[in-house]
Amino acid sequence: MAPTIYFVRHGETAWNAEGRLQGQRDTQLNDRGRRQADEVGGFLPRLVPDFAALDYVASPLQRTRETMERLRVAAGLPAEGFRRDDRLREISFGIWEGMTWKEIRSRDNANAAIRDKDRFGYAPRNGESYAMVVERLRPFIADIARDTLVVSHGGVARALLTMLTDLSTSEAPSVPIWQGRMLVFSDGAVRWTPAPE
Repeated sequence: MAPTIYFVRHGETAWNAEGRLQGQRDTQLNDRGRRQADEVGGFLPRLVPDFAALDYVASPLQRTRETMERLRVAAGLPAEGFRRDDRLREISFGIWEGMTWKEIRSRDNANAAIRDKDRFGYAPRNGESYAMVVERLRPFIADIARDTLVVSHGGVARALLTMLTDLSTSEAPSVPIWQGRMLVFSDGAVRWTPAPE
């Protein structure tokens, strides 16, 4: 049986609240994002009785590191007991990073329209596609040897959904990846905890 992956998207940032594409820009949590991280840490011991035995690994970006540190402290663990893995970085949006979709459609509508036709396979200039993120994640998944809690990003979650479940590449880019909740990947299925309302 494959190890279970407990996936947490980082808490909210100011750019999330503004609808800006962060990609690999190193933004930090806002107050709501810090509360979300604390909430995940609060329910972790109820969800996973042996939570202290999990492998903990995060994207190296600041918003994911702070989410991991806060959730670990809220669960009663030392803040720094986790690994960082560069393969968990967010999808790069290249020249679109820092912009809202409204700004992108105003400044680069031709390429936005191309992306609309293939959201999984399209890579903005100097950026990545979800398909490229899948290839980046394959060795990371192969390296997982025990139940693991991952703190990463929405784009990474969408790539994992196509790798670890039967969700199609046409569906995955539209799946909302909530903050303050956890995706549990187990035996080819996925569930949200707590479940979305």
